[in-house]
Amino acid sequence: MADAFVTGGEHPSCGICPSRRFPLGEFDVFERPSVDCPFDPVDGHRYTAAGVPVCVHPHKVGLPPGRYKTDGTPFTVELKLPDSPAALDAYLYEVMHSAAPGVLELLIEQAAEEIPRVFPQVDVLQALRRALN
Repeated sequence: MADAFVTGGEHPSCGICPSRRFPLGEFDVFERPSVDCPFDPVDGHRYTAAGVPVCVHPHKVGLPPGRYKTDGTPFTVELKLPDSPAALDAYLYEVMHSAAPGVLELLIEQAAEEIPRVFPQVDVLQALRRALN
């Protein structure tokens, strides 16, 4: 079995979240609980009618809602940089520290490309160091 998408006890995902049991692409992420992913009282998890495990807290796992398993939705990550370089450190810190493992690498790569384009005066390496500390 492949490694779970989320690992480690310090991540804000729920203890029963499918992201702790399955790799990215092997579970869906819904915006919130719904009738499309009822709670199974037998094992405490949520599933689609087809039996696909579902996470209902996208903000906790750092993934946008998507039917990754059900529809094969490809995963993408998009930084939305602030309007001002003064707000960059706080934004990057929040984004990087709430990202699930695997997503962090994608965010760092995207930041390394986008920051110089949006804020050419910012030292990208220093900004990422501050964000990751």
